[in-house]
Amino acid sequence: MDLARDAYVDGSWLAASKRFAVNDPFDGELVAEVADCDVATVERAIAAAGTAFLAWRKQPAPERGQLLAKVAVLMARDEARLAEICTRENGKALKESLAEVRYAASFIHWFAGEAERIYGETVPSSRGDGRITVLREPVGPCALITPWNFPYAMLTRKLGAALAVGCTVVCKPASQTPLSALALAQLCHEAGIPTGVVNVVTGTEHQRIGQQFFASKTIRKVSFTGSTRVGQDLMRQAAEDVKRLSLELGGNAPFVVLEDADVDAAVAGALVAKFRNSGQSCVAANRFILEAPIAEAFTQKFVAATAKLVVGRGLDPATDIGPVIDDKAVAKIRQLVEDALAKGARLLQGAVPASRAIAPIVIAGVTRDMAIWHEEVFGPVATLRIAKDQAEALEMANDTDAGLVAYVYTSNGTNQVRAAEALQAGMVGVNEGLVSTAQAPFGGVKQSGLGREGSRHGMDDYSNYKYVATKLV
Repeated sequence: MDLARDAYVDGSWLAASKRFAVNDPFDGELVAEVADCDVATVERAIAAAGTAFLAWRKQPAPERGQLLAKVAVLMARDEARLAEICTRENGKALKESLAEVRYAASFIHWFAGEAERIYGETVPSSRGDGRITVLREPVGPCALITPWNFPYAMLTRKLGAALAVGCTVVCKPASQTPLSALALAQLCHEAGIPTGVVNVVTGTEHQRIGQQFFASKTIRKVSFTGSTRVGQDLMRQAAEDVKRLSLELGGNAPFVVLEDADVDAAVAGALVAKFRNSGQSCVAANRFILEAPIAEAFTQKFVAATAKLVVGRGLDPATDIGPVIDDKAVAKIRQLVEDALAKGARLLQGAVPASRAIAPIVIAGVTRDMAIWHEEVFGPVATLRIAKDQAEALEMANDTDAGLVAYVYTSNGTNQVRAAEALQAGMVGVNEGLVSTAQAPFGGVKQSGLGREGSRHGMDDYSNYKYVATKLV
């Protein structure tokens, strides 16, 4: 593979005296050694974004859109190579990596078109000699901090919005998956995006790099995708400089199956919502809540379907579920499963995990006193709980501090509306197990974050609104 291994700063590739290993999660094989950026390199990237912003914000919006469109075209051209990079460092099945590359490119394509539609307003004045104008301006240089589970998509839906509005960026990918972000930097360079507009710093000192972003007067906004705990810490840091912040944090998604649901459709949706990327997704269905009359039928078919999923190395074309990211992830999944079993839950499928290659686990009889009911499992584990009726099912679904996404399956139109409105989440899938798309606003409520990504609303967090009052003379 053609791998970029150094930081991309101000249009150049910068090596580092200190490097860190990126390993294949399946067997620990070394994939690459990547630059571990020091303080000076991060400061250089921030300065480059600050300098480039002065010209980029003034570049006509159609030209910014055309450059983004070139990046999308290059992603399509290189999709096989990009997918292999993702699988090597992330571990997910190659077919899932390819789907992610196409999904990521869709955000670049979407925001390429939206660049020309960043409108201001003219507001009627209460005075005959006055005019009110509302201008929409880029917020400034932005820091984009992305996770390892969807290394392309989590970056492009931030990057596309920021560049379309006229912001410049410093990207900090997760240390487990820096190669995908560096591959995107290569394509931005090839597409002709001006020097300093896109910068990528890599490293293992996450806290220090984050502190540099928040301490900088140049960086005016930070966008973060990751855990709720880290997001809470970033909010405290942002308060010092009243820095703009958008957060896409953890989820604990309910998957509600009401008694009138199409069971086969619900099982098909459940497989996607639960096991995509080995369950390592903030929108993964964690808590399956089954209305009593349909519980047995759904459970039988769901368990049978999960047993057919193939677990293996991501590069194997037959693989449906790749390994989880590391041994720390295995330990957390094991702890949550063992706690549930010790408190009376029943194992219907799979076994307590002993390695990163985890076959699907289905647990029945889950109760509220089990940790797995409250914590995001981030692995291929489905927990089942029975509700006596629709009202109890929705009450169970909302029994969480998270509110990113919720799923509900029902064939009744009234139930569809009632459930969609009652579920406390930023996104709801009604008879749909895959909700995210470039043209829709992605984001949560409660402790699942602030702001939205994707859609025309995805550019709001990268924009300032300036009110101009003019007296005609």
